[in-house]
This record gives sequence, C-alpha cells and structure tokens, in this order.
Amino acid sequence: MTTDFTGIHVVASTPTEHKAADLFVQEIEKRTGKAPDFTESAQEPCMIFCEDDAFTDKDSYSIDVKGGTITVRGQGIRALVYGYAMFLRKTEYKDGKITLTCSIDGTYVPDKKIRGHQLGYRPLNNTYEAWSLEQYRRYYLDMMYFGSNTVEHIPQLEKVDVNALMQYSQNELFFAAAEIADTLDLDVSLWYPNDHLSVEESIAVRKAVFEKTPRLNVVFTPGGDPGDYPGDEFVDRVCKISEALKSVCPQAEFWPSAQAPHKYPTWGDDFIAKMEALPKEIDGVITGPNRAFPIDVLRRKLPKEYPIRLYPDITHNVRCEYPVHALQDDWHYALATTLSRESINPRPEEYRLIHRLTRRYVVGSVSYSEGANDDVNKMVWADMDFFPECDLYDTLLDYARLFMWELPAQQIADGILGLERNWVGDPAENPGIESTLHLFETLAQNYPCAEKNWRFCQLYFRACCDALVRRRRVFENALLKKAKVLLAKNDIAAAKEILQTAFEPSYVALREKINALARNLFEQIGMQLDVEHYGASHWERGATLETIDLPVTDRAFYLNRLEYALSLPQQAQSDFIRGLLHRNTVQTDEYYFSFAEHGFDVLGEKQTPDFYMDFQGDSPKTNDGSIPMCQLKLYDHFNFRCKLAGFIPGQDYKLRVSYAADKNERVTQHTVKLDGKVIYCGAQYGGEKDEAFDKAYLAPGTETATYLLPASCFENGCAELVIEEPTVGVKLSEFWVLRA
Repeated sequence: MTTDFTGIHVVASTPTEHKAADLFVQEIEKRTGKAPDFTESAQEPCMIFCEDDAFTDKDSYSIDVKGGTITVRGQGIRALVYGYAMFLRKTEYKDGKITLTCSIDGTYVPDKKIRGHQLGYRPLNNTYEAWSLEQYRRYYLDMMYFGSNTVEHIPQLEKVDVNALMQYSQNELFFAAAEIADTLDLDVSLWYPNDHLSVEESIAVRKAVFEKTPRLNVVFTPGGDPGDYPGDEFVDRVCKISEALKSVCPQAEFWPSAQAPHKYPTWGDDFIAKMEALPKEIDGVITGPNRAFPIDVLRRKLPKEYPIRLYPDITHNVRCEYPVHALQDDWHYALATTLSRESINPRPEEYRLIHRLTRRYVVGSVSYSEGANDDVNKMVWADMDFFPECDLYDTLLDYARLFMWELPAQQIADGILGLERNWVGDPAENPGIESTLHLFETLAQNYPCAEKNWRFCQLYFRACCDALVRRRRVFENALLKKAKVLLAKNDIAAAKEILQTAFEPSYVALREKINALARNLFEQIGMQLDVEHYGASHWERGATLETIDLPVTDRAFYLNRLEYALSLPQQAQSDFIRGLLHRNTVQTDEYYFSFAEHGFDVLGEKQTPDFYMDFQGDSPKTNDGSIPMCQLKLYDHFNFRCKLAGFIPGQDYKLRVSYAADKNERVTQHTVKLDGKVIYCGAQYGGEKDEAFDKAYLAPGTETATYLLPASCFENGCAELVIEEPTVGVKLSEFWVLRA
C-alpha cells in the first residue's frame, strides 16, 4: 500500500467534481502550505473525483486506491466531500509530507438516513450567535467530515432577536445559512415551535419564512417548551401548518416531536390517539428531552408507518435528558457546581453507550446543541450514525488528525478520554486529573501553534478547570479538618482564621491561565464563558467563569455558620457548634444518607426510571455559602425507595427527611412506608417540624419533617423505606434514621 501522498495532484472534470476538488485543495494547502495542482490525467500521487450515478443515494460513496492513485466516487457533492474527508481523517502531516496511515479502500454506506446537528443562531446559546456566515460554512464542512447530512436552524421567534454579538437577525442568518447548506447539498431542518396566535395567524407567519428559505427539507415542531398545547390539539394544529408548508415546499417533510408539556398529564396518550388515525400531513415523529414516553414505549405505541428521529441532548450536563453518568446520575457535586449545565463536555464513552441503547428504534438523529462546547460529542455521535460499530478510539484519532493536524493525534485522543474520566468520582480522589492537565500543558509547551487552534484551547481549558476544582477541594478539605479540631475546642476565632487561608501561588496561576484561555476562545470562535466580558446571556448558558469559583466543600458554609454562631450568646454558641460538627453524625445502629455525598449505589435497590436530579449547586445566587454540600442534589420523582439494615430489634426510631420547602396544597397522598406499613399519609410532607434545626443547619428553601418509626415495622433490624406521592412527586436531598 502506498502511504506517501506528498505533492498530491487532483483530477476533476464536471462542475460538481471541481467544486469538491476545490474544497479538498484548500484543506491540503492549510495542512502543507502548498495547494495541489489540477491535472487532466492521473499523475501519481493523485486524487480523482468522479461523479457516479450508480449509487442509489447521495450519502454512499466509494474509495478505490491503486498505487498512488485514489479515486473517490459518489452521486454528488455531498458524497464526494465524505470521500475526501476519509482521506483527511486517515492522513498525517509533518514538514509538508502527507502520510496515509491505513487502507481506505472500500464502499461506504451510512447506517442511518438522518445524521445532523442543531446550530441555532439565537441570543441564548454559548457560541453560535457570534459566528459569521463563513464560520457557519466552515462548521458545516467539519460536520460533513464525520458524515452529517443535516443542519438544523431556529427562525426568529421573538420581537427582539439580536444581542451585541449578533451580526444578523435570526432570519437573515437562517436564510443565508440555508443557501450555504444547499451549495453543499446538506438537508436543512427548521426547529419551529408553536406560538399562541390563531392557527390562521400562525400559518401566515410561517409561510412568510418558508417562502424565503432557499432550501427547506424538514420542519420540526416540538410538543412543548415552548408552544404548549394539549396532545390532540397539538396534532390538529401541526397538521394544518404542515399543509401550509407543503403548499410552499412540496418536497419538505413535517416531523413533530413527542415532547410533552408537564401541565397536560394525558398529553402522550392524546397524541398517540390522534396519530393512530394516520394523519398524512405528518411524515415522522421526533423524540427528545421532556419526552412523553421512553423511546422503546414510543416505538411500541406509535403506528409503524411513522419513523422516529432522535433529538439527543449531547450539550448539557445536569438538569437534562442525559446528565453526566446518565444511568447513575452520580456526577460529583464539586464538578457539577463549577462546570454547570453547559460546559465544554467531551463524553465519547458515555454517548457511545447511549447511542447503542437508542439507535435500534430510530432512523437517525439531529442533536440538540447550544454551542461549540459539545464539539467532540457532535463528531462522535455523527460517526456512530454513519458507522454504528466504529472504533471509538479511531474516531478520536480521526478528530485529532482532521482538526489538530499539527499535534500528535494519539496524545490528543488520550487527552479527550482523560477529560471524560476526570469526571469519575470525587475529584479530590482522582489523580488522573493532574495527569490529564500535564498532557495538555506539555502539548502547549512543545507546540506553540496549539493555542491558535480553538479545539485544542477548549480541551486545555477543561483540563485546567478540572484541576482547579481538584486542587481547591484538596486544599479546603485540609483546612476543614484543621478547623473542626479547633471548633471541637470551641475556638471559633482560630477556626475562622484557618478557613480564611489564601490559596497558594500555583493555584492562582492556574486560575489566571483559565482566564487567558477563555479570552482566547472568545477571540477565535466567540465562545461566551462569562457574562460581563464575553456576553453570555446567563451563568447557566456555558458561562463557566461564572461558576468555576463556587463552593466545592463546606468551607464557605462553615464560615457562614460561624458568623451566625458569633451572634449567639456564649452558651448557645457551644451548643450550636456541637450541632454543626455533628450534623450528619450517627451511631452505628443509625443511618444518614445524602444524594450529594453518597449517591445511589448504597441504597440497595434501583429507583424507578425517569427520576430527575434537580442540582442546586451551580447557581451563583444561591450557592453563596448558605448551602451545605450534602444538600446540593435534590431528588425529584414520584417515589423514592431504599433498603436499610443494622437497627436494634425492639428499638423505636425516627425518620427525619430534608425536603424542598415549596409545598403543593392540593397534595393529599404524601406517603411514607416502612416495610409496607404506612407511617404517614396525608398533606405534603406532614411529620413533626424542627424549625430550630432547619434555621441553623439547613439550606434556604428546604425544611425537615420527622416521623416515628415503631420497632414493630422492622424485621430483625431490616426494613425497606418508601416515600411517594402520585401527582407531583417528592423532592428530597437527605434523610436520617435516628433512635427515638
């Protein structure tokens, strides 16, 4: 096999072939500094572009390598781009030399019909609204290099549709971007939610958009968030809008989503009942966040005539469809706090698992994305849609060779995997975080060009953030340990002084490096990592600099509580400090559990599906030292259950639970059971109140309720605890089982 393609030539005849060849020439020139020459006949080494109508679809292509001649065949521009992209993915570039790393001979047929990503241009995302049309064009090609065939946009939805970063109105960008997509033969999907105009007014607004769109293949209307309607009314409405769409764009398809508004409990069943009539205006159904049914249930219920497209959320980390470690939801609170909902988040191994769990039910996917923070995830997911059993490490090597060709691909791939594994367990107990940072620091030192590449800067930024969190947690845990010794002696002043110890210079330098990389990312791709300097719309919208310094230990909580202690009389101070130190301390036959501190594994059984973890730690307004770390995770579901043991036979106990304080007065079936015996059933929470404990040791917005657990409810010191409510569910963060 010939591997040296240095000085490659290009052969093209038709306009489409020349168009693909021009794009290829630009890529080689970027990598080598020299543009390949066009020749009329094969002059090795060379790449021949060949339109071929023998292919049955626009997505399949073939590559034939004979000696130093590579022939790429496909039906049109889309397939020819895929073909030369495979060459780029498998070649290395050093000192102007081009080396093919493996055989690329073969015919390539995608597994999924639909493969793409949403790139909504709107004021709420963390990157895209700062982009020019050229940046969109460039990113379209980047997506195509991993097999995407669809881009999804968002039209103007509000009266004020621009911020200071936006060069165009939403519709101006959409129309121009759709035209660019058309030149690359990319399908264009439009995420267009319902409004609350009359159907006639809504159709008029939409037809004005449809008529101006240079290319429109699909319209996607979500079931809610926004545009909530009852399920049956939703179907009736979108059918009328679909008729209007197809009167303007006869080839376009209409795909509503089965994403159910929470305020309509029967939405899913009402939606399915309407779909059973097989409305011809609907071409397929989408499923994504806030789904009406799990994907397997939707496929069983939905008439077989309708294919399903997945709308996977690959951009968010908490309070989302696929939180970090989605099957366990056990992302450590220190990382969830500081990196928040929309940080730079390569999660290739986890998304490979999610892809495997979902792909058998769907004809493809267009991912939900709010910016470039999920760039690795986009390329990994698209590659799996094309090649379902692709080797993940090969995909990451391709990602490195394609986008960071001046750097060693293996180290970049290792670094990406390292970043994902940084998020396993307590960062204080994960020395791999330091190894990952060292890898990126070394690359930055050895390759001065590295920080001119925004993808490298993203990875380096994340490595720095992870290390900062780890170092702060290790440092503060040591301070807390010393301070607690002093507090046990009632020396509040000395404990405060210990807790106020400043960070060492190396920590400060790392924090400054994070700022520098954030500035670099803004300058290169408009990534908005804070509100004040870079124009992020909100701390939750990928603005990591807004959250990176938030509390990751109880240091701030202790300082807050010590100030409160000093306001008390001397004797009360001692009692308060004793309670603070022993807030979560129990005897050997007692039990304490916190979702944040302990996770699900210790509960002895799995929770029922689709619970929600309402993470409380990443808000700068609320995580201000008033929340103990043990209350950062608020479990929200219709039921909670666990198996307990080790209690003294014949001993009565009491159960104290920390709940969210917001109550629903309509609740009448809040139930606590122990081994099947009803301990309490009635108004929300019920139980005895301990206002003094709540004021002293609980986070704002939470309260405790205490229930008696009679000895007769235990069997040989064992019991199963169940807390449930069938209409609004229960929200709890921790509980104690203490001797009565």
